[in-house]
Amino acid sequence: MPVNVVLIGPAYPLRGGLASFDQRLAKAFNDQGNTCVIYSFSLQYPSFLFPGTTQFSSDPPPEGLEIHTRINSINPLNWISVGEELRKRKPDLIVVRYWLPFMGAALGTILRRVKKNKHTRIVAITDNVIPHEKRPGDIPLTRYFLKSCDAFVTMSEKVMNDLRTFEPTKPAKQVLHPLYDNFGEPVPKSESRSKLNLPQDQPVVLFFGFIRKYKGLDLLFEAIKVLKEKYPQSSNIRFLVAGEFYENEAPYQEQIKNLGIADQLILKTNFIADSEVKYYLGAADVVIQPYRNATQSGVTPLAYHFEKPMIVTNVGSLPTLVPHEKVGLVCEPEPGSIARSILRFFELGESYFIPHLRVEKEKYSWNKLTDAIMAVGGLQE
Repeated sequence: MPVNVVLIGPAYPLRGGLASFDQRLAKAFNDQGNTCVIYSFSLQYPSFLFPGTTQFSSDPPPEGLEIHTRINSINPLNWISVGEELRKRKPDLIVVRYWLPFMGAALGTILRRVKKNKHTRIVAITDNVIPHEKRPGDIPLTRYFLKSCDAFVTMSEKVMNDLRTFEPTKPAKQVLHPLYDNFGEPVPKSESRSKLNLPQDQPVVLFFGFIRKYKGLDLLFEAIKVLKEKYPQSSNIRFLVAGEFYENEAPYQEQIKNLGIADQLILKTNFIADSEVKYYLGAADVVIQPYRNATQSGVTPLAYHFEKPMIVTNVGSLPTLVPHEKVGLVCEPEPGSIARSILRFFELGESYFIPHLRVEKEKYSWNKLTDAIMAVGGLQE
């Protein structure tokens, strides 16, 4: 029986991985015969809290989606107004994204108003419960939000464990982060490199996504120094860093200078538009995630979609998502181990990993996520 769904979370004209995910999830619900609309943010972050250059996309709007730009994250009167609007709308299901305690007050208040209709089931997709960067107030804000939900979906074991410290009994299900298959079809390597003005004849290792401390870009830079000093045969490898700084860029530039690795780096440290993503993935031989800590990663399903092997560190759910010496390599989050894994990858060669990638990626379907949401919300057997 078709279900009326409201998805609460970032969406166009906001940009970034959360917005892309929400739009793809709404499409999955609609493709299954349900009706899904998105309630997004008129103000997501105050400008002083946003670390990037702009919160808005330059891409055209997604086709076939109904998006209401309604939620102001810092205006309590707006929270009550939106809550009343959704209470009266009376959807069968609300799916709400939770990735940052800052959103806890707004979302928790909206959902408490909705629950007064005694009809709508509320399922939260908890990307993070305990955030990567901790701030005062995180725990009470998270607790306030979680109390307003009926059930939960997580995409990593760590987040599930964190969730259970707050909500030990409510229904919850862990699923794999689905493939990001909404960035177009793969583009041949030669075409991708031509598009980005990259060398055709040199190996390329790609670090992709927003640059934040926990993602370990500085560890990668140290690993490049190790390669330079101990393995001179690696001097032709180029490291493509593609993504916007979400923290101060100056320490990274200083590190590059001090290590003397600028000749092996290609820095594209601006925001990568959705329409350009396929070229960056297409240009790479391998995607590297040298994270210090992790829950799930949106880069992993992106790499699966474009059939790119991965080098990941042994943190969070990354080793589970990237079976070692099948779809990629797992190393420790320290420069020597990262450097050795880079060498090992090129010893094996990209083609070694492709058959394993094609088998493994079949696990990452959007229908599995929608089915899990419906089941945990009590709307499907």
